[in-house]
Amino acid sequence: MASITVSTENGHDVDLHVTDQGSGRPVVLVHGWPLSGESWSNQVPALLEAGYRVVTYDRRGFGQSSQPEGGYDYDTFAADLRSLVEQLDLRDATLVGFSMGGGEVVRYLGRYGSDRVSQAVLAAAVPPYLYQSDDNPDGGLDDATIEQFESGVKTDRAAFLDGFTTEFFSADGTLTVSEDVRQDAIRMALPASPVATLACIRAFGQTDFRADVASIDVPTLVVHGDSDAVVPFEVSGKRSAASITGARLHVVAGGPHAINASHVEEFNRELLAFLAG
Repeated sequence: MASITVSTENGHDVDLHVTDQGSGRPVVLVHGWPLSGESWSNQVPALLEAGYRVVTYDRRGFGQSSQPEGGYDYDTFAADLRSLVEQLDLRDATLVGFSMGGGEVVRYLGRYGSDRVSQAVLAAAVPPYLYQSDDNPDGGLDDATIEQFESGVKTDRAAFLDGFTTEFFSADGTLTVSEDVRQDAIRMALPASPVATLACIRAFGQTDFRADVASIDVPTLVVHGDSDAVVPFEVSGKRSAASITGARLHVVAGGPHAINASHVEEFNRELLAFLAG
């Protein structure tokens, strides 16, 4: 475990907490909101066993990374990821983004290109555009829902996280993991900066990734649960797969939002097959 400095803001270094293991072709795992790199614990051992170099990190404001006052937007997140890729000298890498992390992956590719990246994976990811607007009537996230999330975080973050993690791991109203797993997610989320937790709601909820998605020029796997109540498949995964030339789509039957935790064997099998592809 280590940390890397990705920028200096207001006279303070912004450091990302990084775990870098293995020595094969690199796979970078980008976590969802409001968790940390620990949320990939079901994938890291399988990837290491298969011979990959596995890099996880905590997004700025989350986990053990720095908690600056600002920079909670996707241009900055992508710049942070670019700094990580360059400082670790990653080449021929696969970027795997879960939920909010899928936004980092597509914004990175849209802004910096694929010179160091050979594959991309969007897992229950927010692209291409969640926000319901006049030019995106099929978006699944309206102003009222965004405000409800923000109000929950502002007024009683612990209670909000209790409710959110229930939905996060549930399909058709039924929890798909143990209560211990759900409680562990709350444990990951609580140390995050309240400022970051709040600001990221509008970041993932209102950022338009359509141009980024359309520009992707590397083989891409889109994997999504058909019972995702947080980022619905029809709004995100289905549309991203249709927008990316040659994308491979895998739909997890009965899968909630957190398919990497609820359907570990299936998720890992599809990920490893794609990586070996």
